[in-house]
Amino acid sequence: MFEFQITARNNRARAGVFTTPHGNLLTPVFAPVGTQATVKTLTPEHLKDINASLVLSNTYHLYLRPGDELVRDMGGLHKFMGWHRPMLTDSGGFQVFSLAQTRRIDDDGVTFKSHIDGSTHRFTPEKAIAIQENLGADIIMAFDECSDPNDHAYSKLAMQRTHRWAERSLEAQTRTDQALFGIVQGGVQADLRAESAKFIASLDTPGIAIGGLSVGETKQEMHDTLDIVVPLLPEDKPRYLMGVGTPEDLINGVMRGIDIFDCVLPTRLARHHSAFAPEGRLNLMNATFARDGRPIDETCDCYACKTFTRAYLRHLIVAKELLAGTLISIHNLRALIRLMEEIRTYITDGSFESRAPELMKQWHGNAERTKKVRVDE
Repeated sequence: MFEFQITARNNRARAGVFTTPHGNLLTPVFAPVGTQATVKTLTPEHLKDINASLVLSNTYHLYLRPGDELVRDMGGLHKFMGWHRPMLTDSGGFQVFSLAQTRRIDDDGVTFKSHIDGSTHRFTPEKAIAIQENLGADIIMAFDECSDPNDHAYSKLAMQRTHRWAERSLEAQTRTDQALFGIVQGGVQADLRAESAKFIASLDTPGIAIGGLSVGETKQEMHDTLDIVVPLLPEDKPRYLMGVGTPEDLINGVMRGIDIFDCVLPTRLARHHSAFAPEGRLNLMNATFARDGRPIDETCDCYACKTFTRAYLRHLIVAKELLAGTLISIHNLRALIRLMEEIRTYITDGSFESRAPELMKQWHGNAERTKKVRVDE
């Protein structure tokens, strides 16, 4: 049911097709994040219009509200949210990590307090898989422990737990129509990352995720970690870099052999009036855009850029109209999806490696300036 076929290579970058029950994913691919069974401010039709092919939803959030059993009883996540293309759910491990002040980890699992009402809950690998089976996404994640990237001792402990929990997650899985990915952990420690990559690869899961990055480490540390991990992963499995999503990050990831990406950043920026653009990230709240008759990006084919000016978008922001967040989200997500389409074309024609420096130069001004680790994104 889950087949990954590599169709083209350009050095370490690769283009491929990953088959799922709800359609084929053309990789490399960027997935918008629909934390609570919705990509914030957008409808499924908006997502189709920007050619999104994969959406991620969050196990932790949907377990707390409305409840995974309710979603199951309503026909599963695809039917519940009206999205009938491929879906991915994470295991909740990262959200539990971000609840540092209200959770307790032991070798069996994690006890935590809900950020909604303070009630106490417990996740184990078996529980995380049961929730994801109720939700019904095409791609699901083994339960893992994300750690402080710079603490070697803790990173080793968390990695060892992640390995045991991955084995338990596989044993707990009962559905055959969901691809369960193992997750590589180990902070930014070269020895731990290599050990984790080898162990997770040995489990022979349909794909492999790389977690615990973009949580406070430097960009160079992220790149160095990918340079260690990726060559140790099987060639015939898709590789998923979790929670990474600036244009530069996507280019750098693809250069290192990553196939799948997701991030809340495009829609989070949109809600704070920021738009991706070739000249650098734009804060459309600025008064300089009050009479600017240009679209956000004259090269962009999204509805927002084909229809509206920067001046109009600034007006919506100043007037506190919700449409502003919708239009900027449409643009920001389309910008990343279009970038991935462009990269796929370049990999296929063999020019990606030579074009990558120009792409990096084009998108350099859109790098993430601050890192916010929040459970409510």
